[in-house]
Amino acid sequence: MTLTDGFLITLAGLAAGMINTVVGSGSLITFPTLIGLGYPPVLANVSNNIGLVPGALSGAIGYRRELVGQADRLRRLVPASVTGGLIGAILLLVLPSTVFKRVVVVLIIVALVLVVLQPRIARRLKTREHHRHEIGPALVGLVALTGVYGGYFGAAQGIILIALLGIFVDDDLQRLNAVKNVLAMSVNLIASVIFVFATHVDWAVVGCIAAGSVVGGQLGATVGRRLDPRVLRGVIVVVGLTALIRLL
Repeated sequence: MTLTDGFLITLAGLAAGMINTVVGSGSLITFPTLIGLGYPPVLANVSNNIGLVPGALSGAIGYRRELVGQADRLRRLVPASVTGGLIGAILLLVLPSTVFKRVVVVLIIVALVLVVLQPRIARRLKTREHHRHEIGPALVGLVALTGVYGGYFGAAQGIILIALLGIFVDDDLQRLNAVKNVLAMSVNLIASVIFVFATHVDWAVVGCIAAGSVVGGQLGATVGRRLDPRVLRGVIVVVGLTALIRLL
């Protein structure tokens, strides 16, 4: 890794940590950056996943005030996320890398569509009548499936989670965002444990992303809410499209 590459990866990690805390889909910054620098897709995905764990923890800590009173929700949803993340990580390891190279193109397209639609999703959630139930089997199952996606690839996992929570749970979106951060962190953490023991990891990449994402997580929990979300979405879409071009 050159000094320039390290700087770019750290900067991407900072942006991803901030975006993951505020919106989700930060992997659409770091993963394409690694692809653009010439890293193989599976190695880039694994190293990116591990590197973003400290940033996810940083963001969750930054939202700790919004987590007050939500222990029961977390007790019911975190195991679903962990189970799904475990399955997704195993799928990434047992399926041929050629499968990932093909599937990741589709997943990036899906993630970019979700990023673009996120404002519309948020508006719909705000206008829904307050008749949503608390945690039920349907939500637990969908959170587990999202965990599978997150363990396998993970870009826009946060957007999927916040949409599900907003549909099924009647609460302030900032409080739901705090739960989203913990669930996404749980998926990344369990997947990272699997990857560390079962596959090759580029620890230089992990260190750069981790350093950047920790700072980004705190920025996202403090000043990130004030940033124009249209700018963030624009950056995500541009970088994601660049990755698609590179992969194709």
